[in-house]
Amino acid sequence: MTSLPAVPDLDSDAFHVDWYDTYAELRERRPVAPVRFFGQDAWLVTGYEQARTALTDLRLSSDPKAQYPDVEVDFPAYLGFSDRAKHYFVNNMGTSDPPHHTRLRRLVAREFTARRVAAMRPRVQQIVDRLLDAMSQARETDVVATFAHPLPIQVICELLGVEEGRRSDFGRWSAEILIMDPERAQARGDAAEDVVDFMLDLVERRRTAPGDDLLSALIQARDDDEARLSQDELVSVALVLLLAGFEASVSLIGLGTYLLLRHPLQLARLQEDPSRWPNAVEEVLRFYAPPETTTRFASEDVVIDGVTIPAYSMVLVAGAAANRDPARFADPDRFDVGRDTKGHLTFGHGIHHCLGRPLAMLEGEVALRSLFERFPGLRCAVDLDDVTFRRSLLLRGIDHLPVRLDG
Repeated sequence: MTSLPAVPDLDSDAFHVDWYDTYAELRERRPVAPVRFFGQDAWLVTGYEQARTALTDLRLSSDPKAQYPDVEVDFPAYLGFSDRAKHYFVNNMGTSDPPHHTRLRRLVAREFTARRVAAMRPRVQQIVDRLLDAMSQARETDVVATFAHPLPIQVICELLGVEEGRRSDFGRWSAEILIMDPERAQARGDAAEDVVDFMLDLVERRRTAPGDDLLSALIQARDDDEARLSQDELVSVALVLLLAGFEASVSLIGLGTYLLLRHPLQLARLQEDPSRWPNAVEEVLRFYAPPETTTRFASEDVVIDGVTIPAYSMVLVAGAAANRDPARFADPDRFDVGRDTKGHLTFGHGIHHCLGRPLAMLEGEVALRSLFERFPGLRCAVDLDDVTFRRSLLLRGIDHLPVRLDG
């Protein structure tokens, strides 16, 4: 590939053609480097140890506006959002610092437990089997549209108590929000308004008529001072659980299917020894991390690996690049379902480590194992080299993956 400029533009075609090659070049040249991102100056962290350091340094704030209201900073992730919609997206666990983050995470963690997720396995399997039954009626299908997409949206909507008739709306809104294209800023903003309006209404309905869902439990949850989550906090938490919990799993299932079709010998290892499936899902997440970057802002000058990041700078911590650092993972560009994947940064690190990890792992394992057990002759209906990836540092994935079921 062509050598990158001294300050590469992360929104350029050159960056996205072979992005893992680009990450490798940046990591070898300078693992903490200046970049441009949606017209803004930023710093990109691509080395493994440097990324771990950045993710645990509380001087790199997740909530710069709260601490520095006079400094003009913004997340490109909020492109097209009105101030009203943005208000609900910025008050969640992922975009807050202690002590607010500590309180939110503690309250959510009390209800969104590994035990609650584990108890969902039979229901997840039931949904998977029903979707595979429907897929089996056709010789060819798009595995993303008919399987990877509907499974997580049904699971997360059931978890939060969203009525069945409204679940397709969430898929549409979420897909629009993922498109970080200035030409679609208005549509993106409209989708954000719609999902906020719905969540405001849902929270109010669950407050007056609670069920046995997670949202109802969060409404009743109290902290150590007997204070409950406010309406704004509830809406913000529900939004991040819904959108992050849904789209990340869609990407995981789509990318996992693609990788196993591209690596038939690795698939054969799983078919010979199904106990490897949980580790295979971890390897999918290491190899193609759907949430490629995490955004932070420097509250003061911060030195990482000898490089000074000036105060108020935007910092993009590229967990996807760190997961391919040969200093941490031997032969990192090789997909290996038997690899020791411990320590990959796809779910983050430190106080912001993703609470949704158990749910993503459950959905990925049940979905991928069931798919290839039901259709052992599954193959891609197009050349695998022609499959296109979503152009998004917010959440990488595959939007279309046509497959043939009969082998």
